[in-house]
Amino acid sequence: MKRFFCIFLGSLLVTVCCSACGTQPQPTPQMEPQTTQMQAICELATMDCYYHNVAKYYKKDAENFLWMSRDKKFWIEYSGVVRLGVDVSQVSFSIEGTDVTITMPSAEVQSTRVDSSSLNEDSFIVDKDSADVTAADQTAAFAQAQEQLEADARNDTALLAEATQRAKSLLTDYINNIGDEMGVEYTIHWVDIPSSGASAPAEESAAESAASDNSAASNAE
Repeated sequence: MKRFFCIFLGSLLVTVCCSACGTQPQPTPQMEPQTTQMQAICELATMDCYYHNVAKYYKKDAENFLWMSRDKKFWIEYSGVVRLGVDVSQVSFSIEGTDVTITMPSAEVQSTRVDSSSLNEDSFIVDKDSADVTAADQTAAFAQAQEQLEADARNDTALLAEATQRAKSLLTDYINNIGDEMGVEYTIHWVDIPSSGASAPAEESAAESAASDNSAASNAE
């Protein structure tokens, strides 16, 4: 009997609470910008840029036999992909009334990689008088080309500025959309800080694999 009473009382309390909730006006949810959302938006703003790249290799007197010597010379043509974006860990904001201040670094080179679809047997060209080319030679050529690709991308100020502006435009849309929902017109102020400038990781797995696969074909030429 006691057990039944407790269950009944609990059900009665739930009914009373629900009734009370039903008679009270629901508070309007407060929407405002969130750091995590802004960081996610910056991640979506990353840009993949494609470059035609050439990996060249030259080594003088690479092969010697008696009084004869041969140089080692070849090149590899392929497409390189450079990803530009903002370091989201440095993105922050503050709100004072209708003023939103966003602190954001400029875009930087986040990674470089080889577009594997651009590699085929015609991409590897060995000079007819070259000494034998090994997979290690091709991998070294790729590494050097990737370093140059990253350096060129870092010096492309126009493209980096475009990537920075892309992130700012998406963040502006985000803030304005929240303002429209809340009936508030926000004024956005930007605080630009330098990018971290850390070296971008080069994803060379495709290059190394291609070098290994094409070593025999290169030597045959």
